[in-house]
Amino acid sequence: MKIPLRFPMYKRRHIGYNSCLMAATRMITAGVANARKGGRGRRRLLTGLGFSVCFLVVNGIVGEHGAFALVRARTQYVELAHTVAKARAENARVREQSRLLLRSDPAAIEDIARRELGLIKSGEKVFIIRGVPAAKQKP
Repeated sequence: MKIPLRFPMYKRRHIGYNSCLMAATRMITAGVANARKGGRGRRRLLTGLGFSVCFLVVNGIVGEHGAFALVRARTQYVELAHTVAKARAENARVREQSRLLLRSDPAAIEDIARRELGLIKSGEKVFIIRGVPAAKQKP
């Protein structure tokens, strides 16, 4: 590596060199040391940048707001959307039932009394059969 020789006067004057030759020798050895340090510094910088990039990539995949969290959030969104759809259907059913009851529709009132309260009309006979499982009632 060829280093140009420079003989600045302020170097000799302030550091206390006696001759230009001593100042030039001092500058050449400092230049070689700085060149070696520059290689190490560049290597350290690249290593630090490599670790930083690896950290950012891993954090982007498995971090709090990474790709895995995004997949979990989308799955949860689908489940919640399904729950909301069920709740809306139930709400519509109850709203229709309420509307029928407010109109005092006797057939609707009788249906609810039979299904939910287990009531019977006068004159009807109830047969209880033991040993047979009860039929599932629809909601």
